[in-house]
Amino acid sequence: MKSRRALIPASLLASVAVISMLNGPQTVFGQSEKNDQRKKIVESRRNQPGTDMRAYSPQMHQLYDGKFRLDLGKTYMVGGLFDKPGWDHIDNAGKTAHPVSGTVTVDVDEIKNTGKFVAKLKLPEGDFEMVMDRFHEFQPCQDGGLATMIYEHGDSGCGDANWPKTLIYLAGWGYADATLNGKPLYKDYQAHFMVTQGMRDRESLKVKYPVLNKKTPAGQVNPATIQLDFYIRAKEADPTNKNNPPRKDFAHFFCLEVTWK
Repeated sequence: MKSRRALIPASLLASVAVISMLNGPQTVFGQSEKNDQRKKIVESRRNQPGTDMRAYSPQMHQLYDGKFRLDLGKTYMVGGLFDKPGWDHIDNAGKTAHPVSGTVTVDVDEIKNTGKFVAKLKLPEGDFEMVMDRFHEFQPCQDGGLATMIYEHGDSGCGDANWPKTLIYLAGWGYADATLNGKPLYKDYQAHFMVTQGMRDRESLKVKYPVLNKKTPAGQVNPATIQLDFYIRAKEADPTNKNNPPRKDFAHFFCLEVTWK
């Protein structure tokens, strides 16, 4: 079970809602006439310097049970399982993304760091199944292996810069196995899934990142959309030094439809 200490550095902590969504008189910030009581309320909130959002962290809600159950749809794969060295399986340009059929489900307890992420997909190479059920914290911001309401990627200080900075509604890190046509394909590979603000364009599937002359500190995402990305990757580096990212294996998928249950 998670230790509910200061979960992650304040610079990484994200918000659950914008100021306008908070009820009551505490929704106004930055006024010099704040009284002591209102200061205490503000200090109790999860906040991140440099943003215009402050909200209560999930753990401050007495009704928060940490249980996320999601069904995903409109799934795409980036590239293929057996591409020749030199592949780009990040593919922010969306050139190699192609639709695949099947199911992707999330059933986890964010508080206990337990549960399963399961993808059962029909790929050009055959029937692919990935199961992630061993969650692990590789960085402090990952909160034991399952985390909610943080910023990740870009210049957030959490995760790599392969993707733009985004609010993470739910994410998991750890280890997974995968099979192809019922036979072992990947064993004890590193894996990650994340439910994010919209990084890919609805039509072109491009990630418009990085953006030159960015005018605000916000990430280059579309908050009007939502998606889930997931990957399974080898621990070993790419021996050819030609792949992006530089791993021996990196199978990457994304889903553009997210249903909470």
